[in-house]
Amino acid sequence: MLGRAFKWFWAGEAVSELGTYVTTVALQVLVVVTLGASATELGVVNAARWVPYLVLGLVLGAVVDRWRRRPLLIATDLVRGLLLGAVPLLWWAGMLNIPVLAVFMALLGLASLLNDAASQSFVPRLVPRTALVRANARLDQTGAVAQASGPAIGGALTTALGAPLAVLVDAATYLFAAFAVWRAKVPEPGPARGTPRPDGGLRPAARRLLDDVREGLRWVYRHTMLAPLALATHGWFLCNGIVTTVLAPFALVGLGMTAFQLGLALAAAGVAGLAGALLSERAGRVWGAGRTVVAARAAMVPAWAVVALAPAGATSSSSDGPGTTATWLTVATIAVGQGLYGLATGLENANEMGYRQAVTPDHLQARTNTTIRSINRAMLVIGAPAGGLLADHLGYRPALWVGVAGFTLVAVLLGMSRFRSARHPQVS
Repeated sequence: MLGRAFKWFWAGEAVSELGTYVTTVALQVLVVVTLGASATELGVVNAARWVPYLVLGLVLGAVVDRWRRRPLLIATDLVRGLLLGAVPLLWWAGMLNIPVLAVFMALLGLASLLNDAASQSFVPRLVPRTALVRANARLDQTGAVAQASGPAIGGALTTALGAPLAVLVDAATYLFAAFAVWRAKVPEPGPARGTPRPDGGLRPAARRLLDDVREGLRWVYRHTMLAPLALATHGWFLCNGIVTTVLAPFALVGLGMTAFQLGLALAAAGVAGLAGALLSERAGRVWGAGRTVVAARAAMVPAWAVVALAPAGATSSSSDGPGTTATWLTVATIAVGQGLYGLATGLENANEMGYRQAVTPDHLQARTNTTIRSINRAMLVIGAPAGGLLADHLGYRPALWVGVAGFTLVAVLLGMSRFRSARHPQVS
């Protein structure tokens, strides 16, 4: 049911995911340690990557629906590899600082926006709709393996080579992803000369993009099931932007963890995420898409509460004065919280994506994906700097508790909506 073309696409996604998680550690260390930035500045860098989603997401989603998705995937993977490859060169030349890095993250975000819209919309062309949950589960499983190994590898590479050079690993993985998608040959319709009308005819392709954008917005936010899911997901991303921005300075500065220890703790999310992804297809079949997603959202509350309760490291003295060194109990506590976070994410993602892709017509796939994803990233643009500001003004732990309160509200509201009864289409 999952053919050769999907397997090549799957391989490219798996390798690029590994590189992404290496950079997850390397970039945080680069900003916090190498460049000596504050939590607020880290929030700005994190937010910069998602600004293109906020500014251009809705329009580019409509554009992607008019074009073949495979060539776009290849081009954007190549661009992302070149952008990340430039980071160590700028550092070596002494030209890397927070504003320059933020600009590069914004350009990377623009390429990722186009790639994400094409990637999520490409999967329904690779497999039948009844296999979408399985296909997304396979992608999540390899993503979880990458999440388990990538941070540990990233921590080790960052310690051995330095954060700027560790970013080169991610650059190389994007080049492989471009090659893998090139091998994932599948028939695709040519550039659209029009889009379907309710009467079965075609609207001219030259019509205003604004009409396409409106059609995508109406589809998502007037849909009985997609609307509450989309709104709850927006709230989830706002909270996630807060807590993930706070986590790195909390661990590296507040708890005294090394880059390697942080990588190990983050790797727990991948190990548990693999378990969640392996269980996701069965959970969706037994509980339904709605109840599975709601349960996963609820699990975010204890996951980040555990992180907020992590014990402080031991205080030590050196020639530079007193400092904090993380104990392995501290590392283990963060790892437990990240493990629960990964388990919930693994259970949820295949069910959420499989359901969305199954109920959405092909000509609306990219617009549905980018409509939801663009507002999600807009929430990150707000949440990441907000997390940094909260951490700098209130402290790391209070900022984390703000995120925990938000996750609680999101889970309750989604659980009260009609989406809780959503089911996947069955094989006929």
